[in-house]
Amino acid sequence: MRRVAAVLAGACLAAAGCTVANSGHGGYDLNTLRIVLPEEPPTLEPCESSLTSTGVVVRSNITEPLVERDPTTGDLGPLLATGWRQTSPTEWTFDIRRGVTFSDGTPFTAADAAFSIDRAVNSDLQCNVDGYVFGNDELAVSAPDDTTVVVGTNKPDPILPLRISFVEIVPRSTSTAEKVREPIGTGPYAIERWEYGQKLVLKRNDTYWGAKPDFARAEYQWRSEGSVRAAMVVNDEADIGTSIGPEDGAGDLGVAFPNNETTALRITGTEAPLNDIRIRQAINYSVNRTGIVKALFRGLGEPAAQLIPDGVVGHNPDLPLWPHDPEKARQLVAEAKADGVPVETPIRLIGRTAQFPKITETMEVIQSELTEAGLTVNIEMMDTAGQLQYQLQPFPENAGPFVAMIMHGNQAGDAAFSVDQYMRSDGAQNAFGTAAFDTKIDAAGELTGKQRQQAYARLFAEEPNEIAQFAYIAHMNGVLAKSARVDYQPNSATGDEMRLSDMKFAADDRTDTQ
Repeated sequence: MRRVAAVLAGACLAAAGCTVANSGHGGYDLNTLRIVLPEEPPTLEPCESSLTSTGVVVRSNITEPLVERDPTTGDLGPLLATGWRQTSPTEWTFDIRRGVTFSDGTPFTAADAAFSIDRAVNSDLQCNVDGYVFGNDELAVSAPDDTTVVVGTNKPDPILPLRISFVEIVPRSTSTAEKVREPIGTGPYAIERWEYGQKLVLKRNDTYWGAKPDFARAEYQWRSEGSVRAAMVVNDEADIGTSIGPEDGAGDLGVAFPNNETTALRITGTEAPLNDIRIRQAINYSVNRTGIVKALFRGLGEPAAQLIPDGVVGHNPDLPLWPHDPEKARQLVAEAKADGVPVETPIRLIGRTAQFPKITETMEVIQSELTEAGLTVNIEMMDTAGQLQYQLQPFPENAGPFVAMIMHGNQAGDAAFSVDQYMRSDGAQNAFGTAAFDTKIDAAGELTGKQRQQAYARLFAEEPNEIAQFAYIAHMNGVLAKSARVDYQPNSATGDEMRLSDMKFAADDRTDTQ
């Protein structure tokens, strides 16, 4: 049937210029790639692309960075920059690709690259990429000519090109007074229309400088239930369904892949009872991470002892799991109560709807475990916009004691991107810390090679005793549902950056008529 549709399409074009774009597969356009996500992106602002729900649509689809990291090898490769080099201890120079235009036809030059870096890092927009990648440190950025960008740092930064790979490039006409919902970029696709609450459609950018992607359009929809997303692929209503659980019914269309996401409870230790380290330790003893992975994640994950998985620079292979010991948890809570800690104060347990498969059940299990330890815990599930208020600094005033479920993906492959935002006391997603621990973080960030690996590994070993901000749960594995008409192999970056140009027509389904 697929080959018949392709033959008809070619014959029709040759004879009369008519179209059969809606003549197969239930009447939809065969050149449209249909993707169903767990949630609608809150924005497509490129400087927010380190947020999973935004980056999975924007990164390397609508916009592109100067350099990009290969998720398999970890190597940096050229994209909008053709080369880069360190020209002084605090300065890097990037060579800008010639002959590139934005999707609106505007030529791309070094001035746009310098503007984009300055906008994302130095502006007052409070971009997520700023705190996540650069730790709020300002950069000195200049474009001495159309093909050269120079980036200066306050102190030596051996991984600056890796950080720059997180900055998506936009035209210098882009607003610096407010974030944009629908950006213009240099990527292989551009926004065709966004029907808020319904669907988002991207069209192929026919002026794209790189290889032409197979699909003329990509249509995103969103459904919160994993079983619904899986059913849409099984019933040929979608081609790709993300964040599928093992029990969601994708069957042979389910594709498992290694994920770089780590789930954890981030404990805000600034208010009682969470400001007592015994309570934070009790939370760790209460969580049965091995049981959660086995029973709820169906083995699609690995119990975690730290914020980053194996393969990321700084991962500590010698860290043991925090033991599951409910009796020890009750003992610590009782000791704190005897010393006057108000352990009965309600603790807010905050999660995001559709954050990962079985999120609701996971939250309920944790609530039960913490209640058994003697704490009072109330679950609050929020949409992305609501949950972000408790994920990113500054947190809402008078928020009270709260524990947030986080899912952190270190797609950069270096612990700096986790530690700087989650463990520095001024980190964008940090709940609290100390000046002494900040000093250790700073020292690790200036190292290279084996010394860098060892320093970050020590930080992950020391943090539970010095700060105790996290109760780690699991290093996650991902599953997506994939139509047989699409040739695509997901990788460790897929959850954060799903490149449409990597998705090809299957060998027997090449029906492109546009």
